[in-house]
Amino acid sequence: DPDRKTEVVLLACGSFNPITNMHLRLFELAKDYFHETGKYKVIKGIISPVGDAYGKKGLISANHRVTMAKLATKNSDWVTVDDWESSQSEWLETLKVLRYHHQKLLSSDATNSLEDSVPLTKLGRKRKQEPNRHEPVKKKNQSTDIKSVPQIKLLCGSDILESFGIPDLWKSEDITEIVEKYGLVCISRAGNNVQKFIYESDTLWRHKNNIHLVEEWIPNDISSTKIRRALCRGQSIRYLVPDVVRAYIEKNNLYSPESEDRNAGVVLAPLRNVPVTPRTNR
Repeated sequence: DPDRKTEVVLLACGSFNPITNMHLRLFELAKDYFHETGKYKVIKGIISPVGDAYGKKGLISANHRVTMAKLATKNSDWVTVDDWESSQSEWLETLKVLRYHHQKLLSSDATNSLEDSVPLTKLGRKRKQEPNRHEPVKKKNQSTDIKSVPQIKLLCGSDILESFGIPDLWKSEDITEIVEKYGLVCISRAGNNVQKFIYESDTLWRHKNNIHLVEEWIPNDISSTKIRRALCRGQSIRYLVPDVVRAYIEKNNLYSPESEDRNAGVVLAPLRNVPVTPRTNR
């Protein structure tokens, strides 16, 4: 069916320290973009905050970051928060998080199609139903060929895409699998040179059809770093984060010069795995 739209699930990974209006805008921009192509239907957005083991400077506890994200998306009918990644004791590569959510979609899809196909019968009448039981199941098998599992795509700002170029931050095989198997949706400032960055990477160029560049025509320069800076200086963050998030931060007194010093001097989890080779012996 040419009119059948591909279903898409958007996954955003990051610190969300704290979640801001900009993070929420990324989802809206991506959804508009996909719907305007006429080929896709965005069915869900997932926010997956990073776990504490990531070791980023100023990272407050995952428990608070997840709670704020949940408060921020309470009124959304399609964006949800998933705390699987943040509750792991070890830091997880983004690819593993994508794989996990992909698996979850596959298994929930299998459950749904089984539920659709097997008629619910009263226990007493089960025997009567037996001769026909195979018929609905056969129908189900025909329909699963047509019904495809939703595609899961990594939603990010241009900073994440450009971080692919930072030595040792990402494994090159992870980048390949992300763009090859899942795909990226990259929201970039109008005029930002993301195309040039893709052009300069052989991997990204090879899979450029799976990298969706979305131009953000209404510039939004809110960042979690700037929010934390304002809070440390006792300045207002109203209208930069959802009101419920602002209230939660105030109530729990979350960001301070002390919290900003957390993990100072700690090596980021991805960089901890890099083997150090003595250069002098070469």
